[in-house]
Amino acid sequence: MNPSELVDTLGRERAVAILRCPRQDSALAAMDAAVRGGFRVVELTFAVPGVLELIAAFARRPGLVVGAGTVLTQEQARAAVRAGARFLVSPILDEEMIAEARSLGVAILPGVHTPTEMWRAVKAGAPLLKLFPAPAGGPAYLRAVRGPFPDLKIVPTNGVTADNARAWLEAGAHALGFAGALFAPDLVAERRVAEIEALARGLLAACRSAP
Repeated sequence: MNPSELVDTLGRERAVAILRCPRQDSALAAMDAAVRGGFRVVELTFAVPGVLELIAAFARRPGLVVGAGTVLTQEQARAAVRAGARFLVSPILDEEMIAEARSLGVAILPGVHTPTEMWRAVKAGAPLLKLFPAPAGGPAYLRAVRGPFPDLKIVPTNGVTADNARAWLEAGAHALGFAGALFAPDLVAERRVAEIEALARGLLAACRSAP
């Protein structure tokens, strides 16, 4: 999957399941539940022990697009792509990482917050932008930023919930990243997979409610 295909896929699916977890077995169970709930684009972060094994396992599943999150070094980027990651996500803007992703033939979502950071990322070649952390203005902030930059493909990945998903999409978000709203720490730790699956269905329904 090349970067433009990833852009199209995210625009169609509108949602990414983002998992951080201190246990590999709990991470597997939780992401399984999100997939059963309907998520087709998933992100496993380097905060998960054995993340490369999990990326490889989910990448083998038909119909899933798997990415690696919290990618901070070129070595992590290369290892994730070798394992099967089709996109990379970082909490920071690092032009060298954007160049590395381009050389690997995958999309990267660098973490940005200000219009200047967004423009720097686009000039460096990032096809998508991770809005992080959640701005104080929420969807109103995104709408204001997209006024002079209507073509930016911005993916808010912090502070996004079922209650505000529609507002973010109506403000111009290309897609949304669901972390805590989907993978609450207690649900993951206690393997309450039925509840995670139900949350997944509810979050996707909220995304579909937006025009």
